[in-house]
Amino acid sequence: MAEAASDSVIVPAETTQDDRTMAVLTQVLQVVGGWIAPLIIFFIRRQSRFVSFHSLQVLFLELVYMAIYVVLVVVWISSIGLVIIRTHGADNHPFPAALFIVLPLLWLALMGLWVVRIVIAVVYAVKAGRGEWAEYPVLGGLARRVLKIGPGGAPTS
Repeated sequence: MAEAASDSVIVPAETTQDDRTMAVLTQVLQVVGGWIAPLIIFFIRRQSRFVSFHSLQVLFLELVYMAIYVVLVVVWISSIGLVIIRTHGADNHPFPAALFIVLPLLWLALMGLWVVRIVIAVVYAVKAGRGEWAEYPVLGGLARRVLKIGPGGAPTS
């Protein structure tokens, strides 16, 4: 019974200080460089499973971030366009009060998205600096499947 329990324990793959540094850079540079820095690091350090794993997670996060950002901007522009169309040509048509609610809420959503991005970058940069194979929710599992690595960086067959 003790042997079965020890077989299920996942031993993380060893990481070098250079790998940890590059993984930290990948996490931190997403804030200022978006997807460009993680993509460059992903291709430069492709041989390191640890760096590739963290870089790919950041790239997936950037894709999700950009998709959400585009949707919010489209809603923002559409709401302004609808107000212009609705009020164009009307002599005494009042300015819609809903616009004073919708636009600030969209702006808060964009800023909240930016804050979440910074928090994720800091938290996972610290974990990468410790050499942890920390996974983003949902995106970490996807990155592991794409790179064909198991939990803790173990290669899958």
